[in-house]
Amino acid sequence: MLAVFMVGYISLGAIVFMFLEDNLEREWKDKIQQKYFDFRTANPCVNEHELEEFLLEVINVNNRGISVVGNATSLPNWSFGQSFFFAGTILTTVGYGRVTPLSEGGKVFCIMYALVGIPLTLIMFTALVERIMILTNMLLKYLLERMQHAYRTFTIRLLHLSIVVSLFLSIIFFLPAAVFVFTEKNWNYLDAFYYCFISMTTIGLGDYIPGENGSVQNRTIYKIVTTFYLFIGLVMMMTMLATIYEVPELNIGFHFYLRSDDELNEERVRLNTSKQPRYMTQTSTDIHQKEDTESTYCDQNSSKQNSIQSSITSLPR
Repeated sequence: MLAVFMVGYISLGAIVFMFLEDNLEREWKDKIQQKYFDFRTANPCVNEHELEEFLLEVINVNNRGISVVGNATSLPNWSFGQSFFFAGTILTTVGYGRVTPLSEGGKVFCIMYALVGIPLTLIMFTALVERIMILTNMLLKYLLERMQHAYRTFTIRLLHLSIVVSLFLSIIFFLPAAVFVFTEKNWNYLDAFYYCFISMTTIGLGDYIPGENGSVQNRTIYKIVTTFYLFIGLVMMMTMLATIYEVPELNIGFHFYLRSDDELNEERVRLNTSKQPRYMTQTSTDIHQKEDTESTYCDQNSSKQNSIQSSITSLPR
């Protein structure tokens, strides 16, 4: 049922995107075709084949992060700040795709760097989320102690969830979007919020990237700070999702799992117990039963020995 629903959801998204974007794409195509026609008309000596080859080359290098605007004197893509930002997008799996390795060695190193770095990053994220969850659970405990006499537990959990979500949304979406509007001259608030959402969900379309225009001062520091924003924001995003999953009524995925958590825990206990040596799995009851059995066995042996001894004594000499 969930798979069928997802197919329908994807189809719905395709229809909506097609309806919203198709007309604008046609307008842009007509506009660029008109500009191309006007340029050819104003410059009849330009060879059409050579012009198209030049445009293809421009598009190709632009897709690799190299701009030809201003006689190809755009900002460097592989300064320390930009490289730091690129490495961060790899480890967070955001992967904007705006700038990519050009050399063969860079591609090989990117593969090895990601293989080692991504698991370490996920481990770090999990460890940080566990520690932040201690604080969120302390807040929940405080609310329960103060309000449990007047409200249901589910209501208190919803209040706790609202506080946590509102705080984290402000930190990773609303406030950063306002900062990007101030630093990025060509962005409005919707563009900035859109960038924050695309980054925090690790979609990473790459159509909006901070620090790509020449108006930003101290670009190296700006790129490094943005990289730290990605790491901190993703940790808070994971914490927010973990807080939502803590509310049983909101954990929709529980209804689609193959087994419940209790069954899985029982299975783990059974497997761990079966792997231990026999003397490690004995309980106190087993030990007492063993002692009682040994005691009974000893008493029986003693009774048999006394009976045999009595029989020997009663025999005539």
